[in-house]
Parts: sequence; structure tokens; C-alpha cells
Amino acid sequence: MYPVKPIPILTYHQIQSAPARGEPMRSLYVSPAAFARQMQILKVLGFKGLSMTDLMPYLLGERSSLAERVVGITFDDGYLNNLENAAPVLKEYGFTSTCYVVSGLIGKTNSWDADLGVASAPLMNHEQLRAWLGAGQEIGSHTQSHSNLLHIDTHRAAQEIAQSKLQLEQDLGVSVQQFCYPYGDYDSGHVKLVEQAGYLGATTTKRGRVAQGLQASLLELPRVPIVRSTSWLQFLLKIATPYEDKHR
Repeated sequence: MYPVKPIPILTYHQIQSAPARGEPMRSLYVSPAAFARQMQILKVLGFKGLSMTDLMPYLLGERSSLAERVVGITFDDGYLNNLENAAPVLKEYGFTSTCYVVSGLIGKTNSWDADLGVASAPLMNHEQLRAWLGAGQEIGSHTQSHSNLLHIDTHRAAQEIAQSKLQLEQDLGVSVQQFCYPYGDYDSGHVKLVEQAGYLGATTTKRGRVAQGLQASLLELPRVPIVRSTSWLQFLLKIATPYEDKHR
């Protein structure tokens, strides 16, 4: 087994120009120009951008993250603007990524944000998800309805976790091996449900790079948030230094 150098897993949401100042969740928008610049920085520095499944051999120590500079790239929720504005850039640089899809809201909007006043944004439909897959990208599960797992009972949580996987696999004809906890909220019981459902990896909103020796925690992987205000210097610090680990 190879030693594991800390690996950053980047978190994105919408790749779109941000709404007006004062609008809720404005930080979760990264402009297409900023995203393209960030991917260019990765390429210039010799990083290989990978989906979560492609990243697994490095997380497990089966391939050396000392010999190869790797970074995970993830998108939460399944926004259409990921396909429109991120996929072409990823393809240009030969990167793969994972987009976590809410299986019960395919082709609809981010309705879970409505009570917060967040602007409605279209989610990819089945045809667009197939285009995402055809561009060499991966799809993971983000439950059926984007429910906060801590706010629902165990039976429903099990259904949200397991049925979303089955639904995506049946609808799209692909294996869905990756999961992401909505809002980053979960407990040890939910981790067990994710394992029982057959996922191989799961990401959280805990901050930090994946450190050496975390092979047993593949279902609770920390990530590195990339937001609207992330400057190019902060981006460098987040991916190449312990900067983000201090927030663990």
C-alpha cells in the first residue's frame, strides 16, 4: 500500500454568475470565468482532477498521491449550469468530477431552498444527465428529496439513501457508487445506512483535506469548499497547503 498524501476534494454548487448583493446563498455561486481559472491553475500545477470513483484508489493507498498530484472535484445538487459551464472546461483539461443528484427532483428546481428565498435554478433532466455522463463525468446520489437526514425518521432516511441510488441506476443505466449528505447533516446511524445501501464513498461538509490513514472513513470524507469569494491565492492555499485542514 502506498502512503497517502493529503488529498483535497473540492466542493462546488452553482457555476453561474452570482445574484445581486444581499441575496441568500450568494456565496455558493462561482462564476464560469473563476471556475475556468481554477481548473487552469490545477492543470498548470500538475494536478489531475478526478471524480470520486476515480479518486478511490488514491484514498485507499492503492495508487500513490505522492507520485501523482490529485484532487477530487464534486458538485452538489445537479444544477444545469454545471453541464453548461463546468463540463466543457473539465473536458478541455481532461478532468473528471462527480455531480451529486437529487433523484426525485431531476428536471425540476432547487425547491428545498425556496423557504430561504434562494432564487430558483433548473436542475439537469434525464437527457442532460446523460450528456453529463457522456462528457466523461460521474453521477452520485444526494438523496431523493434533499431532506435533512437529522430531521426525518430512520425509515424515511433509509429510503432516501437507498432508493435514490436505485432510481438513478435504473433511470440512467449506470452504477452509482458515491453519496453526499444533504446540508452535511448526519449521524453514525446514517453512515451505516449509506454503507448498507452499497455506496463506496460519501462526502460531508466537514472541512479539510483527506488525511493519511482515513481509509476507514470513506463514508465521512471531508471536503474543501470553493465559493464566490475564493481568490486565486486562497485557491492555491486550499489545495496545496494545510490552510483548509485548520478548519477541520
